[in-house]
Amino acid sequence: MARLVALLAALALGGAEALAVGRTSRVVHGSRGAARMAVTRAPKAGSAVVNGRTVVLPKFSEECSYTGITLTRYMIEFARANPELAELESILASIQTACKTISTLVRRSSMTGLVGLQGGGGSVNVQGEEQKKLDVITNDVLKNALKFSGKMATLASEEEDAPVALDEDDNYDAYRPKDIVIEEGNKYIAVFDPLDGSSNVDAGIPTGTIFGIFDEGDQTCVVDEGLPLTAAEQECLASTLRPGNALIASGYCLYSSATHFVFTLGAGVQGFTLDESNGEFVLTHPDIMLPPRGKIYSLNEGNRWAWDNALRDYVTAIQKGEGESGVAYTSRYIGSMVGDVHRTLLYGGIFAYAGDKKNVNGKLRLLYEAAPMSFLVEQAGGKAVTGLHRIMDIVPSGVHQRVPVRTRRARARAPVSYTHLRAHET
Repeated sequence: MARLVALLAALALGGAEALAVGRTSRVVHGSRGAARMAVTRAPKAGSAVVNGRTVVLPKFSEECSYTGITLTRYMIEFARANPELAELESILASIQTACKTISTLVRRSSMTGLVGLQGGGGSVNVQGEEQKKLDVITNDVLKNALKFSGKMATLASEEEDAPVALDEDDNYDAYRPKDIVIEEGNKYIAVFDPLDGSSNVDAGIPTGTIFGIFDEGDQTCVVDEGLPLTAAEQECLASTLRPGNALIASGYCLYSSATHFVFTLGAGVQGFTLDESNGEFVLTHPDIMLPPRGKIYSLNEGNRWAWDNALRDYVTAIQKGEGESGVAYTSRYIGSMVGDVHRTLLYGGIFAYAGDKKNVNGKLRLLYEAAPMSFLVEQAGGKAVTGLHRIMDIVPSGVHQRVPVRTRRARARAPVSYTHLRAHET
């Protein structure tokens, strides 16, 4: 009855503010050309325990059929449902602003001259990789967005030599009443790869941004930014970075045919798509779960003859349809972790960047790529391992440590006939 009353009220308004109760939406156009939202479904209500605390999913009893559930509204409701995590609202707002900016920079890079190597070549990051112009610019965009949120204690980027500890906001004292003591709240650590797959930019192939958020904990480091770190400062900063099982949030932005923002706050995975007509991310993929079975494998087969025999035999078996499912797998490989993982989340199958004779530990960084994406994959019902260990359990031995990565849908146990390949199942 209540839904009928809401519908009649909306119709009485001529559709100007039609409500779709309890469901999410996507944009379509009616015969009059007015944009409205085609009904999909709302995210499931519920809760989950993450790092010893309960995370409650927001509830949506109604929504505007012209805007759907925006990321802004989602985080407002999340903060109301989880007051102790309310500061994540500001952090996610900063990240989504950075992603919108980076999306524009990537799309316009060929017209604005932002393609090619930084400084014409010769600029190398700490990984020993030549930097693209957009590597440097997007790093500044995301770093500043997080810094200006006022919630960050430490930032660690793939593009920088060492984590950067942030001083208290210079403006904070200006807002603080002199005779009142204010608790500022928690501070957080952000780890990120500002432009994953940046070598693809010049060819217009999908790229992305990966991020992870940790609680700061009890350790606080104060260093002078721009000056060489002492051994004690390096040790202190490194100690603020945790294994993936300590993450409280992670996600990615994908820059492709559309701009997608996919993340987890520890209670499932939600996917948003940028509506460029109003600049808002809109919920389009609620409660993402890896399909039980897929038929796509995503590996760099250029490294095939550098793999060990077990992995090479396993891939050959699934290519021939001789795997557990009996279905012949086909290959899809973009070369951007964000793009390949995004497709795997939606279509199922396998993603891996294995270690090989050239790169024993693979090429993906534990802190900036492997751990945040593993958190996301596990929240979507998947499994992420190095081949021998759960990635989320690995305590970093260095800021830029690399690990092999293999992801797939989690199953109760490995099939008996593939026990010898468990190190390479993904």
